[in-house]
Amino acid sequence: MIALVDYDSGNLRSVQKALLKVGADVRVIKRPAEMADARAVVLPGVGAFDDCVHAMEKQELLGAIKDFIKTGRPFLGICVGYQALFERSEEFNSCAAGLGIFGGKVVRFSDKSGLKVPQIGWNQLNIVQPECPIFQGIQPSSYVYFVHSFFPKPSDPFITATETTYGEVFASSVWRDNVYATQFHPEKSQGVGLQLLKNFVTLAK
Repeated sequence: MIALVDYDSGNLRSVQKALLKVGADVRVIKRPAEMADARAVVLPGVGAFDDCVHAMEKQELLGAIKDFIKTGRPFLGICVGYQALFERSEEFNSCAAGLGIFGGKVVRFSDKSGLKVPQIGWNQLNIVQPECPIFQGIQPSSYVYFVHSFFPKPSDPFITATETTYGEVFASSVWRDNVYATQFHPEKSQGVGLQLLKNFVTLAK
């Protein structure tokens, strides 16, 4: 069973449908106890960093997620669920502390490039760590779907699994041990995204 964390995030159902499509047994969970017997956890997200963190705090999920990650079972964060793994965010003068699984902060795209912010649409992945399990079977320079104005800047560059360029180069996904996270939306990235989710489901078996 893969636990899909529900803290009233907007894209929950699309992630659930994509996981079901690749053969996952998915359970939508709202309480820490429901995470205990999961083989893997997925933390999706759209919207603001503070809203995400405060909602999880209200549901007592922050500690539960940290405890789950310590078990070594696979964990996947998506979009704001990726950003929440870091220490803090500069979004809207954020004052909420992230999960702190990774060192670093979440920053906004610079306006200097002249590109529209947020980045909305398809962009390419430069696979920095081809051995990363969730990118097996995914071709270099594949396109995936983004919707975001902010992105994490990891303190440790070696956790970066893929990079993407949008006026500047940013870490579009990270990987360390059993924790995987993507700034892009696999559930909206057609075949490439489904392959990534299928790889993650395989890790959970």
